[in-house]
Amino acid sequence: MTASGTYRRSLGLIELVSLGVGGTVGSGIFVVPGIAAKLSGPSSLIAWAIVALSASCVLLSLSFVAYRFTPSSGFCSLFESVFGRRIAVPLILLYTVSSVFGVATIAAGIGQYISFFNLSPVLVIEIAILTVFCGLNIAGIGLSGMTETVLTALKIIPLVLISLLLLPFVRLENFVQASPLTTTGLLATVMIVYWPFTGFEISAIPVEETRDPSLIRRSLIIVMLIVVSLYLVLNIALIGSIGASALAASPAPIATASGIIFTHSGPFVAFIGIIAMLSAMNAYIVGTSRIIHSLSARFSLPGLQNLTRQGTPAVALVISCVASGLLLLVSNRFEALATISVITTLVPYIFFCIAAWILVAEPRVRLIAAAGMLSTTAILVMYFLL
Repeated sequence: MTASGTYRRSLGLIELVSLGVGGTVGSGIFVVPGIAAKLSGPSSLIAWAIVALSASCVLLSLSFVAYRFTPSSGFCSLFESVFGRRIAVPLILLYTVSSVFGVATIAAGIGQYISFFNLSPVLVIEIAILTVFCGLNIAGIGLSGMTETVLTALKIIPLVLISLLLLPFVRLENFVQASPLTTTGLLATVMIVYWPFTGFEISAIPVEETRDPSLIRRSLIIVMLIVVSLYLVLNIALIGSIGASALAASPAPIATASGIIFTHSGPFVAFIGIIAMLSAMNAYIVGTSRIIHSLSARFSLPGLQNLTRQGTPAVALVISCVASGLLLLVSNRFEALATISVITTLVPYIFFCIAAWILVAEPRVRLIAAAGMLSTTAILVMYFLL
């Protein structure tokens, strides 16, 4: 038994990988393929490859410096030790903003798939789901972690099967670009495609609830291997099997592709999409609340620092979920919420890479860190310029 009001070390490698995969494979992969196809047609595959390379470099950079995490602070302590508190605090605040927008984005994605079943009112259902998962996390990290593991398995296995079942229907003519690809179009596609890749760092947040903090680095690498392989194969299968135009016309592209190739499978895939986004929402809520709690401890904010007898930051959980719910009331548009979440996420990602460059002198590590830093910076700068 742990003492009242303390975190419980309940998370092992499986749970950490589930949080990372759960936070990454969510609303993005079930919604973004259609948006990307609309922006760039079959050439959107280029954007998926670019982002896969960039995100992998960022993740590896984070894994190289995971040894600098303290038992209670995760990458918050990394930022403080490398850049000092004046830089670390704004970075963590920015990441907190991105996470709150991330939860709202996932909820909006769930809404798009709920509309596939013609259920309404969508906004009320989204907020109800958000409330349920807030309560689930208040109940304890053990229950939340177990739920995450189950939901992650329920979404990854069907996605792998869908990819494999669609591949035999791939036709080369579906990869022919109908209209010229523009730089602006490709950049817009890269920006929205980055959303499905964000969230892997959630594995590195609950350090204080991890049985062995040395597992964090391994979990990060496993997460990205799973995510990159799945995303690239799935998008090739989607575009190759039904074409970019059909994908672009659908708010639920994976369900649409499955429904065209396999009659009556659309509702089943849409249901899997909702499960995937529930998993992502749960992972994001875990990460966001822990970051808010970590900040409150640094600034000695009364009330926010307290943990329940179940070892959960209840006040931080409520604040993160209420803030996300308010965002949904302001805007329930997936693309707008996702873009803001990505922009505010890329800045901390850049500093993960800078930290790896500073702390590790090995040429191979510095090359990866430089690639991650330059690619994410270029994406961010060009987004505002173009």
